Amino acid sequence: MIRASSGKTVARRLLIGAGAVALLTVAITGCEAGEDAPTLEFHSASSGAHTVFNGITITNAFVLSNPSGSSLAAGSNAGLFVGLFNNNTSADELTGASAPGTAGSVSLTGGTVALPAEQSAYLTGPQPDVVLNNLTKPLAGGTTIPITFTFAHAGSVTLQVPVEAKSFYWATYSPAPSPTSSTP
Repeated sequence: MIRASSGKTVARRLLIGAGAVALLTVAITGCEAGEDAPTLEFHSASSGAHTVFNGITITNAFVLSNPSGSSLAAGSNAGLFVGLFNNNTSADELTGASAPGTAGSVSLTGGTVALPAEQSAYLTGPQPDVVLNNLTKPLAGGTTIPITFTFAHAGSVTLQVPVEAKSFYWATYSPAPSPTSSTP
C-alpha cells in the first residue's frame, strides 16, 4: 500500500476526490431545467417506423396529419418526416418515394437526397422535405400507411409508417404546403 506523508492512502484521497466531483456535477446540472424539464413532458418511445435495409437505416419515419380529432382531407398534402443513415462504405442516395393507395405522388423538395458513406441525412422538419401530394383518402392520426423508399444502390423497401396527429410533441411541426390549384 502506498502511503502519503500525512498517513492517508493515495487511493482514499482519489476516492474522496472522485466523490466530490460527482456530487458537484449533480448539483450543477440537476437543477438547470426546473419546471420545464424535458423529462416532465410526454414523449413516445419511438416517433415512427424503423428498419435497416441493405445497409441503409431508416428511422423514425412518420406522416404528419391534422391535430387530434380531425383528419387531412383527400386531395390535400401531408408531410413525411424521416431520418436516414448509410451504413455502407460507398455513397447512395434516396431517389424517390411513393405511397401506393394513399397519395398521387411523393415529392422530395430538394430533389434526390445524397447519402454519403457512413453519414446521416435528416428529413425531420419542422418543414417537411418529403411531401405526399394529392392524398387519395383522408388521413388521421393513429393509423398507418405503406411508404416505399427507393435508393439508387440499395433498392426499394416498403414500410408501414404511422400517421401522427399534429398535437403534443409534433404541434410545432409545419404542415405540408397546400396543393396548388390550376386555373383554366
